[in-house]
Amino acid sequence: MTRPVIGICTAIERARWSVWDQPAALLPLGYVKAVQRAGGLVTMLPPDPLLSEDPDQALALLDGLILAGGADIDPASYGREPHPETLGTVRERDVFEIALTHAAIERDLPLLGICRGMQLINVALGGTLLQHLPEHFGHQEHRRVVGSFDGAEHDVRLSEGSLAASAAGELLHSTRSHHHQGIERLGEGLIVSGVSTLDELPEAIEWAGGPSDRRFVLGVQWHPEADLASSVVGALVDAAAAARISE
Repeated sequence: MTRPVIGICTAIERARWSVWDQPAALLPLGYVKAVQRAGGLVTMLPPDPLLSEDPDQALALLDGLILAGGADIDPASYGREPHPETLGTVRERDVFEIALTHAAIERDLPLLGICRGMQLINVALGGTLLQHLPEHFGHQEHRRVVGSFDGAEHDVRLSEGSLAASAAGELLHSTRSHHHQGIERLGEGLIVSGVSTLDELPEAIEWAGGPSDRRFVLGVQWHPEADLASSVVGALVDAAAAARISE
């Protein structure tokens, strides 16, 4: 059977490999491996100004879309000035992924946002972000070790009957996280379907109408691609496969 094609948006960062040190379109291998383990075929989507104007050119080739983690979102995208701890923003990537998010929801293309990707879905739908969580919660438990998932586990409580709970396969879900920003005002059409047991921070959001209205629109604040036991990426691939068969 033909594998469902899953597009994953890439970061734009300076990188070093072999004898080279250049700007590059980057995607951590964990995302690729997670999709492949679930039976999907990965295509990488670097920011593209022409696709920002007409994202359907790309989305017509896909069965599902993943918004991956990465740098902070430019606060100008949600009408705020940057906090001193908001770093590494790439406006080109934000514009591209916001356009893809709108078009994916319009096309009813299965959509999964991971960490930054969850925040991007929220911003695309008119929501806002807390730019530095330690200022609001008085702790750094959401990003304990910068650049590592070591010791990053904490539980998220998921709503019964939600897409998030179905994707995770349980209501109390152990997660690996690495973020210093989070949801402030929720975007239009979304509901919170999971919160951190640490401080009630929203850690899963999804389309308010549920699966009967949109096939799969889910954002998770944690990193399922970093957890071999997680079924969240597999749930996106399954939704994409089902969408492919139905068309």
